[in-house]
Amino acid sequence: MTVEEALSKELSYHAGDYDVAVVGAGHAGCEAAHACAKLGLKTILFTLALDSLANLPCNPSIGGTSKGQLVREVDALGGIMGKIADKCAVQMRMLNRTKGPAVFSPRAQMDRSMYSVEMRFALENLDNLTIRQAHVTCLLTDDTGAASGVMTAGNAVYGARAVVICSGTYMESRTIRGEVITESGPDGLPRSEGLSASLAGLGIPILRFKTGTPVRVNSRSCDFTKMTRQDGEDDVPPFSYDNEMNGIRPKPSEEQTPCWSVWTTEETKEIISSNMSRSPLYSGVIKGIGPRYCPSIEDKFMRFKDKPRHQIFVEPMGLHTNEMYLQGFSTSLPEEVQEKMVHSLPGLEHAVIQRSAYAIEYDLVDPLSLKASLESRIVPSLFTAGQINGSSGYEEAAGQGIVAGINAAMKVLGRDPVIIDRSQGYIGVLIDDLVTKGTNEPYRMMTSRAEYRLFLRQDNADSRLTPVGHEIGLIDDERYARFCAKMDAVRKETERLKGMFVAPTEELGAMLEARGQNTPKSGVSLAELIKRPGVTYEDLKPFDKDRPELPSDVVFSCETDIKYEGYLALEEEKIKKFKGLEKIALPEDVDYSEIKGLRIEAAQKLNAMKPENVGRASRISGVSPADCEVLIVWLEQRRRRSGDAGETV
Repeated sequence: MTVEEALSKELSYHAGDYDVAVVGAGHAGCEAAHACAKLGLKTILFTLALDSLANLPCNPSIGGTSKGQLVREVDALGGIMGKIADKCAVQMRMLNRTKGPAVFSPRAQMDRSMYSVEMRFALENLDNLTIRQAHVTCLLTDDTGAASGVMTAGNAVYGARAVVICSGTYMESRTIRGEVITESGPDGLPRSEGLSASLAGLGIPILRFKTGTPVRVNSRSCDFTKMTRQDGEDDVPPFSYDNEMNGIRPKPSEEQTPCWSVWTTEETKEIISSNMSRSPLYSGVIKGIGPRYCPSIEDKFMRFKDKPRHQIFVEPMGLHTNEMYLQGFSTSLPEEVQEKMVHSLPGLEHAVIQRSAYAIEYDLVDPLSLKASLESRIVPSLFTAGQINGSSGYEEAAGQGIVAGINAAMKVLGRDPVIIDRSQGYIGVLIDDLVTKGTNEPYRMMTSRAEYRLFLRQDNADSRLTPVGHEIGLIDDERYARFCAKMDAVRKETERLKGMFVAPTEELGAMLEARGQNTPKSGVSLAELIKRPGVTYEDLKPFDKDRPELPSDVVFSCETDIKYEGYLALEEEKIKKFKGLEKIALPEDVDYSEIKGLRIEAAQKLNAMKPENVGRASRISGVSPADCEVLIVWLEQRRRRSGDAGETV
């Protein structure tokens, strides 16, 4: 339906024209709207419930393994999630400390209500942005088939030059607790109706997934003496690099709110086993595909029969509520069974449930129908981000949201799309996985998915992506100048450490021996000592009389880059080869079935997905290395025939 056709319908009216319309105000939608408005575009953000903007319907936390890297990357590009998370954190921890800095991941427990309030306040005070509570039911297109606006259930017609849909888990959603099925979104909020059918009517393939959220209990009914306490940490940096450079640190550990953990019991297992016939997950009531890496508690006991128990975390929902979240205890079993399950846990024998757990099914688009810019291959000027693309998690949503918002803005401004590749960030890995491999379950980002994770650390996201954010226009000159000063400090200190030599004194030998290292026989640079296992920058302070006073983020970057210098050099070679393939562009108008030497399956996959370059083509299931060699030869022959002096292949 075009804007004109929508306006011709009875009772419809023209509500305004915008550069970009963003549908859905979850974490993807907030980042998309923030990016578009910051880039000077007249933007409107639609939400089904204004009071639930940036809601944290499941775990009230931001960050975690690989997810912390995503938050810092969003911030490095100029996004907003990290700044809001820093304001609303009630506890901060750095995960994976024993596994090395490549996978260090910051995680913060949020004050759930405060997060929503702070995000809403920030967006309401953002120039160029209008926020509207309305139910969008139809995507409008122009005569060429490109997105041109939206229509609401209230018959309002909004024109837009680009549309970003971030519908989360709301499209045609239903929540399930045993035999009780309710047509609603998360937390009993209204669901999105009609939009899914509108997208399907335009030829966009629709899938259906399932996810869930655990029980919430009142802390006054919990016996924490039977649980293991987990306190926050003092030395975790803020999520926002802007805050870090300005010296704004998280609250000290003594002011942070503790979390707790317990283990399931034999009684828990018995209750679940005896009620599996009432599980919608196994009875066939739930049709959507659930997340493999975040299964329900009944799924854990069924799939991991060798494990007698599973760990559950009891986490606060905020500073002004007694509600506690049972992480790892999601279920779709009936409420009466949930009561028994909760009461079988140590310290929760008399727990009062405030919210029951539920499973939720929802519609989404097949991410294979998207370009790397997150623009639809089927409907130009339509972008999608977040769980509508098959991912899970707030951080994955925010990462896609800022990219979709940037590229919607680039489309309107007539500029080239911005693509974050796999060597630049976890955002690039996330999007590339979705648009080249697709997903048959809610996709969860993990460090193991990133082949260059030694480069994609949480501490250096600014060095990777802040120049990109500045070039786009999301990072202002003042912040960029502070960033450049930090990079200069890292470079100078690294060079100083490589050029500063110390003699093998008795004191140095004693320190090294205590760390299992031999004393050098002659003078050695401080950098060489840092490379030794167990030796830190701080250990060398007594032997480094000329050491300057440096911020902790500068020290961490220097130390990590020096320790892993050899491994980083090897990864740089791999990245160089990777980028070589990424630079070999593929034309959009090619018919791959006409290229001699390509296997039929490869030609079919390439015609269906139209990858932007040979690198992306190489990651499509069904396209072999031999097929890529055929493509490279064909491109070279094509270039020679046309006399093109472009990229050499």
